[in-house]
Amino acid sequence: MPVFDYDPPERFVAGALGQPGARVFYLQARAEGRLTTVALEKLQVAALAGRLDELLDEVLRLSGGTAGVPAMAPADLKDEEPLDVPVAEDFRVGTMALAWDAERSQVVIEAQEVADEDDLESPDPAVLRVRISAGAARAFTQRALQIVAAGRPPCPLCGQPLDAAGHVCVRLNGYRGGEAAS
Repeated sequence: MPVFDYDPPERFVAGALGQPGARVFYLQARAEGRLTTVALEKLQVAALAGRLDELLDEVLRLSGGTAGVPAMAPADLKDEEPLDVPVAEDFRVGTMALAWDAERSQVVIEAQEVADEDDLESPDPAVLRVRISAGAARAFTQRALQIVAAGRPPCPLCGQPLDAAGHVCVRLNGYRGGEAAS
């Protein structure tokens, strides 16, 4: 099982390539000339960002505000640069895990490869493991949520994503909705 370990990375970001409605989402970690890129679903990016914020809020609450966890992303950690190139997928993410390392005041993020039940040669999935500061985690979350929100606009009636041709809106009893439905 290959483990891509970054402790800490120089950069850890979420990003997306492609047009809204057909985007591919990635996590990238970079350090010391190494670059690891893993693909995942939009919902996984959103869930990771949400859970990271919840974890940090809980650490802050349990410490009575004494933990070195910023309430907001520090401005100096903001990263708006595109994904590093080449964007070459090392593996596709199946499951993810989060933990708080209290001794080091760091967040540990693990993204594990989708298990291929037919591949008997390599039964152990690959893992991307990243250790980042609480501030870097807040900055990651802010960027990830912006990337997720940059997709197709939601239908004003049902909230499902609209594309150029509209969509079958459940609030219109199956009729096509779109800009005219606004």
